[in-house]
Amino acid sequence: MAADNSLSPHGGKLKLSVAPSSEAPHLVAGLPGLAVNEQIAREIINLAYGAFSPLDGFMGRSDLDSVVRKMRLSSGLVWSIPIILDVSSREWAALGGVIGSRVLLNHQDQPLAVLDVSEVYSYDRAFMAQHVFGTNDPEHPGVARTMALEDTFVAGKVTLVNPPRVNPPFDQFWKTPEQLRSRLDELGWKYAVAHQTRNVPHAGHEMMMKGAYLASGADGILVSAVIGEKKPGDYIDEAIVLTHALLRAEGFFLPEIHETSTLMWDMRYAGPREAVFHAIVRKNLGCTHHMFGRDHAGVGNHYGRYAAHEVFDTLPDLGIKSVLTLEWWYCPVCESVAYEGICGHRDSKQDLAGTLIRSIISGGVGPAVTTLRPQVLEAVRHCAEKYGMGSPFVTSEYLENRTPVITVPEMACCTCPEHQPK
Repeated sequence: MAADNSLSPHGGKLKLSVAPSSEAPHLVAGLPGLAVNEQIAREIINLAYGAFSPLDGFMGRSDLDSVVRKMRLSSGLVWSIPIILDVSSREWAALGGVIGSRVLLNHQDQPLAVLDVSEVYSYDRAFMAQHVFGTNDPEHPGVARTMALEDTFVAGKVTLVNPPRVNPPFDQFWKTPEQLRSRLDELGWKYAVAHQTRNVPHAGHEMMMKGAYLASGADGILVSAVIGEKKPGDYIDEAIVLTHALLRAEGFFLPEIHETSTLMWDMRYAGPREAVFHAIVRKNLGCTHHMFGRDHAGVGNHYGRYAAHEVFDTLPDLGIKSVLTLEWWYCPVCESVAYEGICGHRDSKQDLAGTLIRSIISGGVGPAVTTLRPQVLEAVRHCAEKYGMGSPFVTSEYLENRTPVITVPEMACCTCPEHQPK
């Protein structure tokens, strides 16, 4: 049966903006160039392919202020996280950009996209941080990111002119929203439940996915692994996607009900607001449901354990159903994974999200099927050797030497055969 995408995309249709290859060289000719970092490059890709629909570019002041204050765009449509392009006033002045002009956005010293400048403005960064994250604590990573923004914001539609190449092993998992919807069609999924992850899957994750699959009545589970900014101690991206795919390959999920994909996104750790954002993006990918567990997108003690559950009570018009699950842990008395509200041995609980799994992966504790699949452990260690310079966790060496997730190819200066890149 065909996939039922009636609940998506957000706002009614995917906003696509990718220039035909034959036109791209002419669009970029003579434009002033602005170099963008990896975060902005990833957001350009999401804007151009529709993952951030209904946005088709970086927010203007009216939309930003409405999102900050009310968690809605100025149109009234729910949106929870600012998508903005920041630049220093000095750099912008040197660039000579003005409202109504076009600017070339470069990444890895190559053209990536064209920005049609619609507005240039400033905004109170401390005010933004307080409202989006509920705190101005400089130790909060989202607050730190916001306060580090430059003093000028440039709004406007972006058009991708040079689609980047997605490098292995991510190339087998990354799809545009259109491509992913087609894949859901192929699988025959009328209803799909999304599982957001930044972790190697342990037994609690597996049970969470299976529980959400049954609770939602979905036809399948879309694992959506977040690939973005990394910090020391995180799992390496390669291990995350390959171990989730392994669950399907090893038969822990039937192949017709489990699919692994990636989302290029830099976590803001905005707790309930980011939960809403994740739901909207997975809605654009074609999902009808999204599972949310304990402390989704949280950090430290800034949000309640189930704040990401409570926020959906205030958003009846979101258009994607949230599947809310409590906490899974390992119970040594039951010798199995236990669920909040069922197991009576809470005083003996072992947190699967913390040191237990990391000690298993690091070799300090022997693996047990009830905590971490031996096949997953083997795959993690293989990834450590192949991709992580010997470690399954992010190190400074990994950050310096890893193959980038995307590579922006050399762009031809025109369409003449003799000037095409070799």
